[in-house]
Amino acid sequence: MADVPPPVSMEDVARLAGVSTATVSRTLRGLPNVSDETRDRVLHAAASLSYVVSPIASRLASGRTHTVGVIVPYASRWFFGQIVAGAESVLRAHSLDLLLYNIGDIPSRQRFFGALPLRRRVDAVLTVAMQFTDAETTALLSLGVPIVAVGHDVPGAGCVRIDDVAAAGSAVQHLLALGHRRIGMISTYNDQSMFLPVAHARRHAYVSVLSSAGIPVDEELVMSVPHGLDGGEQAMRRLLTLPDPPTAVFAESDELAFGALSALRRTGRHVSVIGFDDHELSALLDLTTVRQRVFEQGVLAAGMLQRAMNAGSWTPEELLMPTTLVLRASTWPTAVRTADAG
Repeated sequence: MADVPPPVSMEDVARLAGVSTATVSRTLRGLPNVSDETRDRVLHAAASLSYVVSPIASRLASGRTHTVGVIVPYASRWFFGQIVAGAESVLRAHSLDLLLYNIGDIPSRQRFFGALPLRRRVDAVLTVAMQFTDAETTALLSLGVPIVAVGHDVPGAGCVRIDDVAAAGSAVQHLLALGHRRIGMISTYNDQSMFLPVAHARRHAYVSVLSSAGIPVDEELVMSVPHGLDGGEQAMRRLLTLPDPPTAVFAESDELAFGALSALRRTGRHVSVIGFDDHELSALLDLTTVRQRVFEQGVLAAGMLQRAMNAGSWTPEELLMPTTLVLRASTWPTAVRTADAG
């Protein structure tokens, strides 16, 4: 077997170019204070030796990791996956790495903030739909890097979010406009801690809009179930067993709404259903929903971080994204079904 030659080093390039290794380093990193003649000589020497800069060595020399830490509660859920995918598309285009932390339960959250593994490992932080205690916020800010939160504002951080209360309110208002007065809600309210604010905001909107319309909130019509299709189906089945079941239901997310539609299909019952998110399967299932541009929120948040990392300074900014009510066949006026029943 032939001997494998040793890898070319920066010292080899410096020797061939007749300069110091510090000058080679400055040249290859694109730093100033290197004359044009010297730069050309170093680049020619590096090319002739086929020298490639080690990414790890470059990062150590610059003191930057070129990595963004991403904190999510549930990486496997559609919403969080879309945010991460959007952010990753931007980071990849700028040769930045993504370090994902999944901390949806209390023990993993305590371990994370007890060790704070992000320290000296990332140049920026992205958090997704999480609320933090004052102590946790202080710990994140102590990292001294730009932070952007998606879905919920964090003091001292940039933010990309929607107005959950207004958006959820528009869903309930739509059902009222169709003539519905017996309106149920399927949410994950009791399954969520105070640190996951979306369920709380959307339930608040449901209660507020009904109250403003002079309709007392019937707690029997509010189902709190685990996230997902099974939870939505379970909730709808329970609603259908009530002596006076709802004529319409607002589901906190499209995935809960999918489960509700499944229960209706299996039982042959007719209830208007509206969801939230505009999941990629919503059009296929003809679900009326509130659309938010989830992937784009990840793109915009990562863009904020990338610009902050390049600028070397950080002024947090907030971007409020629009939502749209998307009308499909899963909601209808009460008079239509009353006529059908007759």
